[in-house]
Amino acid sequence: MYRINLLLALISLVLLNDIQAQTATDIIRKMDEKARGESSIAEMTMTIIRPTWERSISMKAWSRGIDYSMVLVTAPARDEGTATLKRKNEIWNWVPNIGRTVKLPPSMMMQSWMGSDFTNDDLVRESSIVYDYKHEFDGDSTIAGYDCYKIVLTPKPEAAVVWGKVVIWVAKTEFIQFKTVFYDEDGYPVNIMQGMDVKELGGRLLPSRMEMIPLDEPGNKTVLEYKSLKFDQGIPESFFSVQNMRRLK
Repeated sequence: MYRINLLLALISLVLLNDIQAQTATDIIRKMDEKARGESSIAEMTMTIIRPTWERSISMKAWSRGIDYSMVLVTAPARDEGTATLKRKNEIWNWVPNIGRTVKLPPSMMMQSWMGSDFTNDDLVRESSIVYDYKHEFDGDSTIAGYDCYKIVLTPKPEAAVVWGKVVIWVAKTEFIQFKTVFYDEDGYPVNIMQGMDVKELGGRLLPSRMEMIPLDEPGNKTVLEYKSLKFDQGIPESFFSVQNMRRLK
């Protein structure tokens, strides 16, 4: 019995040390990899909510690693076919109503995407929360019954990012991104993004609903709801081309 108890104690100590050995960067990387996968295909609905009106947009999104992503609007009819493409550090918009492809300069990454509270950067993840920021633990808390790490992200000096600081709350066991606060360069909070309604999506526990709330505009928010999500679909790099963006349906 003594040997069994000693063995269990040693196993517990090893597991505890392994947990403590995880750096803040390890946690953010696991969170990002879980939500992103090697590649993914998603169907979503985005609802823009204002004090006097609401508007919903249906879309489909593809991604491959951190370098390639595509978002296609499928409804309403007036916006159908509008698309955004990211290839490494280059980003384009396709506007079928005027038959134009527009390449976005870095200065436009903070602008609203389709009139929502999400920015161009949010939708295509132009900046990398793993590689462009330094990460530090800043305490613990509980969200939706999950014990969470609070992690502060500060930009690396050479990183071309749009936020002065980002604070993320991540579940310790499932690495779910529950809450994110975005700060401007002067240290003021600008937006809060909340992950809600955790469900199994693509075989992984993830928030099925994301709410982006601008703090300086009371009554405004944008809700992003996943209808389906599939991971590791083997999407080739060639899929993410300007030519393909124009003909997606």
